[in-house]
Amino acid sequence: MSSRILLYATMNWPSAARYAGGFVAAGCEVHAACPDGALVALSRYVARAHLYQPLAPLASLKRAIRRSVPDLIVACDDRAVSHLVRLHAAEMEKPGVPSSVARIIARSLGNPENYARVISRNGSLQELQERGIRIPETLPVASVEDVDHCLAVTGLPVVLKTDGSWGGEGVVVARTREEAHAAYRKLSRPPSRLRSVARAWRRKDAHFLLDALKPNAAPVCLQRFIPGHPAASAFAAQDGRIIASFHYDVLVADATIGPPNVVRRVDDAEMDRAARAVAACFGLSGLHGLDFIRDEDGKVHLIEVNPRATQGGTLPFGPGRDLPAALAQTLSATHVGQRPAIANDVVVFFPREMRRDPASPYLRSGYHDIPRDDPEVLQAMLGTAPAIKASPRRFRSTFIQHLPRMPRQAQSPKKTSPIRGRT
Repeated sequence: MSSRILLYATMNWPSAARYAGGFVAAGCEVHAACPDGALVALSRYVARAHLYQPLAPLASLKRAIRRSVPDLIVACDDRAVSHLVRLHAAEMEKPGVPSSVARIIARSLGNPENYARVISRNGSLQELQERGIRIPETLPVASVEDVDHCLAVTGLPVVLKTDGSWGGEGVVVARTREEAHAAYRKLSRPPSRLRSVARAWRRKDAHFLLDALKPNAAPVCLQRFIPGHPAASAFAAQDGRIIASFHYDVLVADATIGPPNVVRRVDDAEMDRAARAVAACFGLSGLHGLDFIRDEDGKVHLIEVNPRATQGGTLPFGPGRDLPAALAQTLSATHVGQRPAIANDVVVFFPREMRRDPASPYLRSGYHDIPRDDPEVLQAMLGTAPAIKASPRRFRSTFIQHLPRMPRQAQSPKKTSPIRGRT
């Protein structure tokens, strides 16, 4: 029997659907626990989707685990990680031996009790600095007075961050003392109930209703600003040991602190050492990522640990660099399959770079990460791109213009049509 993977996604990020294809290529059966209408539920690689309910997250997660009976759970966003950790703690409080739910979460994450240390941006970086990893000064701040004390150490500009934020939210670059004070006040206060209700209505996202019912302020830290450009690592680990990894520089990003549009795979001994230190320090299992800044001298500074599957980790760069295949191999006594390696080190993420600049030179020189093998996901990505709504004819003509010049996508793994259902 093939191993079964449960992709747990609370956000509608396309990367979850890309991971589904990677695990199926490795011979796994894939289920997904996701919100209604999520892209991953459209994937031809998902055998069954289980409904995630934002207002009852742990109950719906536990139900999905019991119905799918997975061999491994992959957390596809930060909120998903926090839910898994909370559910594991709740299950461990029950008398008797650990439940099957607690055991599968521990097998998937490593030691869930370590994740409070990982999620603490200040705390995790301090631990890694003690292991010899280069990080910019990162200090906790609990008051405006703390901000001034920290600025005396770091200087300006600085970056203020909250724990548990993602996608550029909860991060502010401050270039003056006044901006740093204002950023701290903004980040340290939970949003008002009225604002949370308005955001829930505007974004059609029930998670903001939870914020309205129970506003929470996240810890804030202040980090020295390092001039340079972003870089990142993606890795798969088992019990604190790296089993596959690769590293890349971000050539183009969606805004200053947003997700990458164009990346270039690189070999970097320092990034490799940092990934191994992170996995060992926190005893990690599963898929994870690291964010760096490469300074003007080419040295990398670790700025953040992402204890979940990242967008970059979806890319197949061959043996030892295909994360889903490596993770699937831990579940099988025989050799598993994997996707053909991307031959081009420069990768363009669809559709962001095309949307940002239809004349971008990377559209002709890079590998385009387009889900041609997953038609419904591709159609949904085309239909939801803001640029299409603004100028559909121009966007689609640009898409078609570049399509023949793109390197061919790997052929879809041979597979019978999955049962398309939702529970």
